[in-house]
Amino acid sequence: MSDKTELKRTMTLLPAISTVVGTVIGAGVFFKVSSVTASTGSTSMAMLVWLLGGLISLAAGLTGAELAAALPETGGMLVYIERAYGKVLSYLLGWTQSVVYFPASVAAKGIIFGTQVVNLFHLSVDAIIPAGVCALISVFLINLLGSKIAGQFQSLTLLFKLIPLALIVIFGLLQPGGVDVSFFPVQAGAHTSGFFTALGAGLLATMYAYDGWIHVGNIAGELKKPSRDLPRAIAGGLLGIMIIYLLVNYVFLHTLPISALAGNENAAMDVADEIFGGFGGKLITIGILVSIYGTLNGYTMTGMRLPYAMALENNLPFSKTLLKLNRFQIPYVAGLFQLILSIALMFVGGFDMLTDMLVFVIWMFYTLVFVAVIKLRHTEPDLIRPYKVPWYPFIPIVAILGGVFILVMTLISNFGLAMIGIGLTLIGLPVYYVHQAFSKQK
Repeated sequence: MSDKTELKRTMTLLPAISTVVGTVIGAGVFFKVSSVTASTGSTSMAMLVWLLGGLISLAAGLTGAELAAALPETGGMLVYIERAYGKVLSYLLGWTQSVVYFPASVAAKGIIFGTQVVNLFHLSVDAIIPAGVCALISVFLINLLGSKIAGQFQSLTLLFKLIPLALIVIFGLLQPGGVDVSFFPVQAGAHTSGFFTALGAGLLATMYAYDGWIHVGNIAGELKKPSRDLPRAIAGGLLGIMIIYLLVNYVFLHTLPISALAGNENAAMDVADEIFGGFGGKLITIGILVSIYGTLNGYTMTGMRLPYAMALENNLPFSKTLLKLNRFQIPYVAGLFQLILSIALMFVGGFDMLTDMLVFVIWMFYTLVFVAVIKLRHTEPDLIRPYKVPWYPFIPIVAILGGVFILVMTLISNFGLAMIGIGLTLIGLPVYYVHQAFSKQK
């Protein structure tokens, strides 16, 4: 392959960890406290679902890292799914990520970013979309400067996004008095639909906050030492995220009664006001803006590699155009394609609708990846595996059961939205076969 279409290996461990942490920590840590407390109805179960969500994600990360290290190629899950299940399923994943998952993820975060700008500066609600679009465009322009610059920017935004979280934890823990947080016995609140229903709904709510860890695999082709650094980035990043989430949510529950948090979309700002006084709400708003902006960078940086990876195999219409790189070896056409889709989706759906659908869609493929680790152990025992998932097969089984639980709970609680996600995924099938037929005629 020529230098003009081959990505450079310039990224090291710290930017890779920053990509994991920065991609995961964003709006979820601030906005999901409302739905988690409303679903669980008790401090004990609220803390439990944050712990379980982290453990499932950690098991998922440790499992997926085996394939990421064994197959360190740009494209991430595309490569793993094709190796285990063949071209069609791999194409469906690439299609879903390229035209649904990443654009919708970026669009949802753009909406939240615009909303926080409006709240911070007391602007008209009509400014939400323009402010979000400006954020999307500026992040895209930063990524055009190269993966090294984008990775360094990810590290910088990670530092600044952790500052308000650290202040909340430190001052929240030192605050005298507060609400007693009970860990045992674990039970659902009086107004919930029962123990397992509350547990399932609460856990489902946390999974959006933990989502994003696997996408560092998309930049494996640009890591200097992918076999060593990729598993470390995923496992280390997720462990740190789980600890942060547990501490932050403990402070939330310790500062305000659960009745004041449940269903309250401004819960994080109310907690900040209680801890810091009048300027706390503005501090948290700024923290949310930085968090979302860093998350936008992570999703933009990893997302634009998907159409590029598919174009390398001539799997998309206009593949030759999508392969074009700028002088910094960045697939700028693929990035522009996703930027346009993201902006369009900002006018179509809201934050909750987009994110609920995305968790369901992406966990269909996550679960296939976990199964693929076990499948390839049997079908390709000689595959060089620089890293093997510890405590095999226990951890992969935990990841698989977690994935199945998430999918089943979504089908039960939000069947219509799940069907929309499945439908958008299956649209890729006619696109695949028509493009294959057209390519053969040339």
